[in-house]
Amino acid sequence: MPALSVLHDGFPDDPALDTAVSRAVMRRVAAGELPETLRLARPGVVVAFAKRDAVAPGYVEAVEAARRAGFGSVVRLAGGRAAIYHEGTLELAHAAADPEPRAGIRTRFEATAQLIARALRRLDVDARVGEVPGEYCPGRWSVNASGTRKLAGIGQRVIAGGSHTGAVIVVDDVARVRRGLEPVYRALGLHWDPATVGAVADEVRVPDAWVAVRDALLAEYAERYELVEGELDPDTLALARDLAAEHRPPEPAPDRTSGRVY
Repeated sequence: MPALSVLHDGFPDDPALDTAVSRAVMRRVAAGELPETLRLARPGVVVAFAKRDAVAPGYVEAVEAARRAGFGSVVRLAGGRAAIYHEGTLELAHAAADPEPRAGIRTRFEATAQLIARALRRLDVDARVGEVPGEYCPGRWSVNASGTRKLAGIGQRVIAGGSHTGAVIVVDDVARVRRGLEPVYRALGLHWDPATVGAVADEVRVPDAWVAVRDALLAEYAERYELVEGELDPDTLALARDLAAEHRPPEPAPDRTSGRVY
């Protein structure tokens, strides 16, 4: 059984650094400097924009809309369109070495989606894999509840020598997801149905749902790996600090009439 290093480090007060940590881990795993690594963490309150969003008309307006709704912004590592992270969501980041990572893209998507669905079924959620019509950040490997409410989205990035598979699972406070995404998607000109957003805590009542979801995920990974508790090392954190600037959103434009910045 292969070993899998498990990290729980999160940086909710600096979402760009949090994203950069996943990127730094991926780079170091791909270079053979770290073992295969899984990170499960509680993120900060942020709209995670995809690279596609960052070059789209309305991006600067979307960042401002997120700010007015109480959300920070970050350019995330992988994924199709903007997604919401807050304290009631769980971020998953799995970095693996692979000499031919592009060949395994579909396999990793499918394996991760099925693993998340199985983990949620451990909690008696009717979790299924597949896109819900009208969902935000649509994708065929989304995980949903009963075929009608999206619970998790999955993204992937590959580099020479390795891959990063990431997911965000909405555990609680679905209203907050809607409140953040509605003005952001409006600014980006994207159409979606807010009713398609779901949360694990709305599907099943369990004590401390966030911890329950995390533990269910770990139980699924333990079926396939020998889990080894790890810690974020100084070299990886230093690399992440160097990369963080690339994941920060544009600065607010100055108001030239008053000299103030909004």
